[in-house]
Parts: sequence; C-alpha cells; structure tokens
Amino acid sequence: MLQPKRVKYRRPHGLSYEGHSKGGNQVDFGEFGLQAMEGAYLTDKQIESARIVLARYTDRAGKIWIKVFPHLAKTKKPAEVRMGSGKGSPEGWVAVVKEGRVIFEIGGVNEASAKEALRLASYKLPIKCRVIKSTHKISAAEHALMAQEHESSLEAIREEDGIQEAPASQTAEAPKAE
Repeated sequence: MLQPKRVKYRRPHGLSYEGHSKGGNQVDFGEFGLQAMEGAYLTDKQIESARIVLARYTDRAGKIWIKVFPHLAKTKKPAEVRMGSGKGSPEGWVAVVKEGRVIFEIGGVNEASAKEALRLASYKLPIKCRVIKSTHKISAAEHALMAQEHESSLEAIREEDGIQEAPASQTAEAPKAE
C-alpha cells in the first residue's frame, strides 16, 4: 500500500479538505484526468483499488499517473477506552483531496477506453468525480514512447509467467492439399 517511508511526527494534526484546490487542478501529464468534485480524505486502499481498476480496464496500455499521495496518518483510539490519556495510535494513511484536485491521469489509450476506465475508477472512491480532458495535445513521439513502455512491460510479464509465443513460420505455414 502507499505510505511514506518515514515521517517527522508520528501523530500529525488533521489537515482540512474544505475549499478549492490551490494547485494540481489541471491535467498535466496525460490526456484525461479524474477530478474531485468535493473534498475528502482518500485512504491508501481506496487509491490502490482505483489504480487497479485503471490498469485492468486498459490492459496495462498507455500510462497512469497517480497525482495524490497518502502522507497524513489518521489515528484511532481502541474500543471501550475512557476519554483522555492522549491521542490514539496511527491506524492508516490518507491523502487530503480538495475540490477540483486531479486524482488520476491517463494517457496513451483511446478516448473511449480512457473515459470508461476513469468512470469505473471513480466508483472506488468515496467522492463525486468527473472525467476531464487535457488542454494540450500529446505529440506522436510521446505516444510512441508510451507504446514502447507498454510493450516492454508486456514482455516482462510474459517472461515472468513463462509464456512463449509460437514462431511466425510455424503458424503461417499450413499443410497444402494437392
């Protein structure tokens, strides 16, 4: 799961998610983005489950950017403990998302599958979201780079799973009936 490697303070004060996002409210890297319509805390598990939906729906094509990180520790006191005695111990990590913040970006896939993947990913999040389009165009060179990264990752998966493709000469030749 997503969490910081180390933090300065174990039990931080809660940050407010009220108001509009000051930055990170435009699609910067990809072609499409998932923008928050309201503020909330997103847990590391919610972010991860939405990322998995994006990766599975697009068959790991293109590239996915996660624009939020769960850096805030949320504390919780044990059940049936009296009031007082200080703050509880950290239970999980959350990302503070304000209204207008872009949570995920996707690029290198066609428009229909990108929009559908982002729509399905929004169901994994506890807030209302909308799909937005980038104002800048991705060049052909960037598309080629994303496709190359996709092919190299597919090759690594095939090698890891031990999948071997049949040579083209065996599949192309068919016995001829004379």
